[in-house]
Amino acid sequence: MTYFKDLNLPSNLLNNLDSLGYTKMTPIQKISLPHILNQKDIIAKAKTGSGKTLAFSLPLVQHIKAKQQHPQALIITPTRELAEQIATEIKRIARYKPDVKVVTLYGGTSLTRQVESLQKGADIIVGTPGRLLDHFSRESFELEEIKTLILDEADRMLDMGFAEDILKLVSNLPKKRQTLLFSATYPDDISKLSEKVLTDAIRVELEEQEQTLKIQEHAFYVDNKEKALITTLQSFQPNLAIIFCNTKVKTTEVSDMLNDKGFDVATLNGDLEQYQRQEMMLQFANGSLPILVATDLASRGLDIESVELIINYDFPHKEEEYTHRIGRTGRADKEGIAVSLCNEYEKRKIDEIHPTLKLKDIKELKVNKNFYMQGEVNTLCIDGGKKKKLRAGDILGTLCKDIGLNVKDIGKINVLNTHSYVAINKNVIEKAFNGLKNGKIKKRKFRVWWL
Repeated sequence: MTYFKDLNLPSNLLNNLDSLGYTKMTPIQKISLPHILNQKDIIAKAKTGSGKTLAFSLPLVQHIKAKQQHPQALIITPTRELAEQIATEIKRIARYKPDVKVVTLYGGTSLTRQVESLQKGADIIVGTPGRLLDHFSRESFELEEIKTLILDEADRMLDMGFAEDILKLVSNLPKKRQTLLFSATYPDDISKLSEKVLTDAIRVELEEQEQTLKIQEHAFYVDNKEKALITTLQSFQPNLAIIFCNTKVKTTEVSDMLNDKGFDVATLNGDLEQYQRQEMMLQFANGSLPILVATDLASRGLDIESVELIINYDFPHKEEEYTHRIGRTGRADKEGIAVSLCNEYEKRKIDEIHPTLKLKDIKELKVNKNFYMQGEVNTLCIDGGKKKKLRAGDILGTLCKDIGLNVKDIGKINVLNTHSYVAINKNVIEKAFNGLKNGKIKKRKFRVWWL
């Protein structure tokens, strides 16, 4: 089986998949979907970017019965970013099926608002272990009707110390359920966890040649990392790049340095509030800030297909961290480049973590000193979203028909629950800002500001 139409799926589901551009299955979908659709437990080794989210979302949506009294599926993830990504994908898959309610639960956002969302009904809950356990202890939701449990990026959750929280949640689930565990690596603690939460699980693993991502890996020995970073960017000249640092302090230092040199940079680390992280990611994804400097917080849960270059400014401490970092590029069958900058101390790390990665002389790179990564667009935020019945088409119509912008000058439009974000070409953004500030969308005034 190669295509989704080869599976025994409802025609309206297949039509929706086709409208989303999903026709041919990825290798992980091809080998896992038949088992999942047959309600089997599986433990799957799948790297980021392999299509695993669709692999578990599609059967989940098919089996969900909308408007039930209690949640029917629980998805546990390591980070809030991944939780949002999964929830967004499930909602897309569920467009053909009315009234499927997906609720995300994670820290950094109002617990009271999350309780209010749960009270309105939730068919599928997606969340991080700590916040899920917090809500369960407060009796915000019940687990006795859960028919499907999904653990995504289980190895990362164990690395973060969530094993006890996961087992507490699982102990309150019905014994008769389907459990799906996805992990990029198979350390010993994954085997121990799987023994406790899965029943007669089918092990799914891609052949090595199938799961190899199209990533060129390079490592350079450097004395001056700041200079080497600029050299790397001006040599490979990507449209979007992620730079990984090992500490929050270093992300700030590197971001400040790049800004001083004329690069447009977003920063992502654990010190940011949730709305700040969300806005940073939106500006990175829409090209306003084409460089993202981040801790390993960004090595999971980011699904941006067009990232062309990953740079390890600091070499990671573990092989798993290296794997997940470089997995942010080379997604959806696209090619990517991963570069590691290593000083004398980090040379030893390479020998331990990735001995096949050979150090080169950075002087081999050809540099274009006139290249600076600067966004062609800026982002405007509108104080209105889905809860105020605002749609992307409404914003686009106002910008083009009422304000007079060319559609080519308008980039990505992201409509969230309470706010909307629109990328506008820098040449006309002032016109767009003034037009939205002084005008109306759907005959209503909205506050607007420039990020």
